[in-house]
Amino acid sequence: MSSPGHPRALLPVTLTAIGVVYGDIGTSPLYAMRECFFGSHPVSPTHDNVLGVLSLIVYSLVLVISVKYIAIVMRADNQGEGGILALTALIPAGARRSRTVLVLLGIFGAALLYGDGMITPAITVLGAVEGLKVETTFFEPFVVPLAVLILVVVFAIQRHGTHRVGRLFGPIMVAWFATLAILGITWIARYPDVLAALNPLQGIRFLIENRGHGFAVLGAVFLVVTGGEALYADMGHFGPRPIRVAWFAVVLPALLLNYFGQGALLLHSPGTKDPFFELMPGWALLPMVGMATAAAIIASQALISGAFSLTRQAIQLGYAPRLNVEHTSSWEMGQVYVPQVNWFLAVCTILIVIGFGSSGALAAAYGIAVTMTMIITVLLLHVIAIERWRWPVPAALAVTITFLAIDLSFFAANLLKVFQGGWLPIAIGVALFTLMTTWKTGRRLLAERLTASAYPLEDFVAAVTATPPTRVPGTAIFMTAQPTGTPAALVHNLRYNKMLHAHVVVLTVSTVPTPHVNLDERVTVLPMGANVYNARIQYGFMEDPDVPEVLVHLRHVGVPIDEDDVTFFLGRETIVVGRRKGMATWREKLFVLMTRNAVRATAFFRLPPERVVELGVHVEM
Repeated sequence: MSSPGHPRALLPVTLTAIGVVYGDIGTSPLYAMRECFFGSHPVSPTHDNVLGVLSLIVYSLVLVISVKYIAIVMRADNQGEGGILALTALIPAGARRSRTVLVLLGIFGAALLYGDGMITPAITVLGAVEGLKVETTFFEPFVVPLAVLILVVVFAIQRHGTHRVGRLFGPIMVAWFATLAILGITWIARYPDVLAALNPLQGIRFLIENRGHGFAVLGAVFLVVTGGEALYADMGHFGPRPIRVAWFAVVLPALLLNYFGQGALLLHSPGTKDPFFELMPGWALLPMVGMATAAAIIASQALISGAFSLTRQAIQLGYAPRLNVEHTSSWEMGQVYVPQVNWFLAVCTILIVIGFGSSGALAAAYGIAVTMTMIITVLLLHVIAIERWRWPVPAALAVTITFLAIDLSFFAANLLKVFQGGWLPIAIGVALFTLMTTWKTGRRLLAERLTASAYPLEDFVAAVTATPPTRVPGTAIFMTAQPTGTPAALVHNLRYNKMLHAHVVVLTVSTVPTPHVNLDERVTVLPMGANVYNARIQYGFMEDPDVPEVLVHLRHVGVPIDEDDVTFFLGRETIVVGRRKGMATWREKLFVLMTRNAVRATAFFRLPPERVVELGVHVEM
């Protein structure tokens, strides 16, 4: 099979990347220009203002997407994987305190992306359906119900996976970008004066002349680059080269031509209220609404799938409880479906559509979460540039300060929209950050409690050797998160059943901060004596644990396992909120609630239920 870098494979992979990666940024023309001149902080569509805003849009796309993400951030790949959690995992284990702060920033950035995953489907679908209002107000009462109906269908089909329709995404989005370009060229040809916006001085002059009002417009200008983080997160699915080729060959030219076309229309008709849908003749409006809706669904699909992948990474890295992760494709590893996350996003997205009612109102909520994530990305990238890439400190500082100046400007402009809806993604991010850190801290405290009360494994083996119990045929695998202590289930089994299996394996499954682990590094085994083995299985954060599949590797490294005679023993923890130092009482109660709703270990590790024995363990937090 050809790799993505192979010339014969580059074209189809690039085509697919256009469909999956660029759905979000590709639907920004639906509402971005309109928000600059008719949004919550508009400026008058005068000749100079149109050229100034266009200039800001052009150089935002060039500096933020082309230079920052395409040229620099995509170099920070974690074994080919991208995204803020993969970037966080690259932070070197240097000074413990500074690394802790950086990791927490990374987790907060990931939490903010869930808010993006709720708002993007809402604003793109609303923005597309609102095209029906351009010719007549008859459809106005039906916009929100129709948008809700479309979103219900989008979330309902998630369980079937996107692999069946995924191959259609590329051609549809190519047709979308071709249409954007054609519409833009048509109006540029009528009013070529709009090309004066290529001069960056137009943007600078706009900011100087409009001062605070012009600065506020940056919050709307930022809407043109909101797909940058999604672009980086999808790098692991396609590789950097197809994403770069797609951007420079198709996406960037089409976006620039369309924005210039909208600018030309505004120069001709400053009173135009919806510069995107009024680019076309009346007969083309309904077909364009249909195509825009298809593009919006594809953009929504990319963000929803990204939320599933992000959840999977968070579970593996220990920042989320075990959830059902279903694979919807037998040949594409990245195709996963998480039912709990899907319906959580569905409910929140539909409530957002009903609550805000229009893409214009939602634009005030959109952007602030993404700007915060972009700032966090720059800070993490600075550390990686110095520690891993060995950049000279002055060069790293110059790049960091440049991008921070841009991102902080966008962030400050978006802060003006906090009370108009910008509070929503921040509230979502803070809530999910609290859940993620509560789970991580709770699991650490729980492990400390269990380790403190556990009988050392070496002492257990010595006791078994000194006073051999009755041994019965077969292999018993005791799964534990504390590799140095004797699992409570093993102690209870010997105490109450007065016997041990012929072979005993104390098994720890752990996740390392790399996407994938080589098979020769997957399993390590330490013989303890008395036919007791301390084994460890390692997975990357993009891999799913499958313990029965690894049993054959245990046999290869010296553990005499008969796969037809294996029993798995698990400790089922009953957690009680106590008065010991650790977390605040409300967080302990939250942790207990999350634990009770986590998927059982039997399903998560893919253990055969008929071979699993669970023994209760009482733990006080």
